[in-house]
Amino acid sequence: MLYEKNRRRFIRHPICYPLQYEHASEKIRERTKTLNVGEGGLLFLSKHGLKKGETIILKMPLQEKVFKVKAKVVHTQKDKDNESLYNIGVSFYRYSDAFKVKLIEQLYLIDEYRALRSLQLGYEMTMQEASEEWIKRYSKRFARLYW
Repeated sequence: MLYEKNRRRFIRHPICYPLQYEHASEKIRERTKTLNVGEGGLLFLSKHGLKKGETIILKMPLQEKVFKVKAKVVHTQKDKDNESLYNIGVSFYRYSDAFKVKLIEQLYLIDEYRALRSLQLGYEMTMQEASEEWIKRYSKRFARLYW
């Protein structure tokens, strides 16, 4: 299990992007959103309170693809803003899954950057153009964080 002992060992980055998860034994499938992501796991909202130690499959849609990541529930608690929802914290099983999620996070951030720059420039910037600018501005910071 990746970084299970101390779940606050890594900085969490608040980010909201679409997420689906499946829990095979409980036959639960839910569409939801992330609340934050860190190197070892992520936090998301759920209508269902999951038990600590359960394995789920996270599905993260990105453009026409859906990335799947196996994760273990490390904590569940009622959401303080909405008592009918739960905050579910999960830990990734493998470092490669954690890295995959961080790359997906970067792509979502690049798309947000693209939308902002399009407004600033007065024309629709392509994802390719936004990616090139993003890499020039932020790739060194990304490398320091993850290599």
